[in-house]
Amino acid sequence: MLTDPIVALATPPGRSAVAVIRLSGRGVFGIAQRVIPSFRADPPREARLAAFRDASGQLLDRGLYLVFPGPRSETGEDMVEFHTHGGLQVPARVIAAIEAAGARPAHPGEFTRRGVEHGKLDLLQAEGLGDLVEAEAPAQLRSALHQLEGGLSRRIGELRDALVELLALLAYDVDFPDEDDGVIPRERIEAARADVARRIDQLLATAPLAERVRRGALVVLAGPPNAGKSSLFNALLGTSRALVTEIPGTTRDAIEAPADFLGWPVRLVDTAGLGETTDRIDAMGQEVSQRYAAAADLVLLCDPDSGGPGALNPDRVLRVRTKADLGGSGGTVAVSAVTGEGLDTLRRLVAERLFAGGVTLADLEPVLTRERHRVALTRAAAALASARPEVASGGDAVLASHHVQEAVRALDTLIGVIDVEDVLDRVFASFCVGK
Repeated sequence: MLTDPIVALATPPGRSAVAVIRLSGRGVFGIAQRVIPSFRADPPREARLAAFRDASGQLLDRGLYLVFPGPRSETGEDMVEFHTHGGLQVPARVIAAIEAAGARPAHPGEFTRRGVEHGKLDLLQAEGLGDLVEAEAPAQLRSALHQLEGGLSRRIGELRDALVELLALLAYDVDFPDEDDGVIPRERIEAARADVARRIDQLLATAPLAERVRRGALVVLAGPPNAGKSSLFNALLGTSRALVTEIPGTTRDAIEAPADFLGWPVRLVDTAGLGETTDRIDAMGQEVSQRYAAAADLVLLCDPDSGGPGALNPDRVLRVRTKADLGGSGGTVAVSAVTGEGLDTLRRLVAERLFAGGVTLADLEPVLTRERHRVALTRAAAALASARPEVASGGDAVLASHHVQEAVRALDTLIGVIDVEDVLDRVFASFCVGK
């Protein structure tokens, strides 16, 4: 466990009123003393105005500092926060002075990782914190907050407790077979095993929807040239993101942008028109369109009479009649980028199709939001399935215990009960430095 002093900017660089610099680790109060001549560690958690100076005594800035003695800090270590003026120069010069005084630059996510290692939060909560920072839509925000508050951690903890109780039943069966109370009926043990297996399967069933919420559903606009795809793309975004002309084939490449459909996150993609190719570049653009359509969670087919790109699953196609202001018929929904007709209806239909219809934002806790979660729960489910023959048919209780212990270990990797360096590295690699 690393405890050496680390420093990083915790706010985005650039023009701003205030910049926050975080310093954490062993000996940080002494380091802060070398940058803040008037530094005092007591009383803690109290903002104090001070001058920040480099080793030569040159004034760098005047700002606030706060002291957070461990373990009552975010990292569990001694921490100091420097609140400087914003911009590029001032925070950079203060950080340079702190590094010269003995700290090193933090790695991405290292502050949060130290919090995990010191028991301030578990791995699932840390991932929720990362998702909270990245959230772009209300559903993503709510899901991340639920995870940060420990909703998924509690569910995993309950499953782990049930597995430990199952292990206790099996241990009694192995160690005390001749007790006066008699051997524990295998039916009771199997009922306990089946119950926790069912609960794991229920949690696994949340993964597809939850992962879609976290990453945003991929919604692709497809159809022939000049079908109004780019106009609809711009209208749904509320901004002119794609070029629109009356010339067929204006869009040659895929254009992706995030959107919010009734609070649900969508990655909206405008693609090149499909049809007869006119040149090599047009052919390349249509190949890209085909790939996006194949990978899409939902294709908005902007020509109701078209068969669509390739042999798409009808469940992944929503037929849209564009240019409704010019008349015509057909399509599941009619829209107009000019008048706004049908846009809200289209957003609602997309949200219902992609996010389980009646599911509300309040139903998102707890769920499996990452592939890592699904893999671990799948391992646990497989281990319990392997234990079933040994439990249900009066087989080897020792072998059944081995399988149940494997299920426990799978859950432990989720919450970080065991120290798995490669799991920690993977979780925090995508964090920003100041986190």
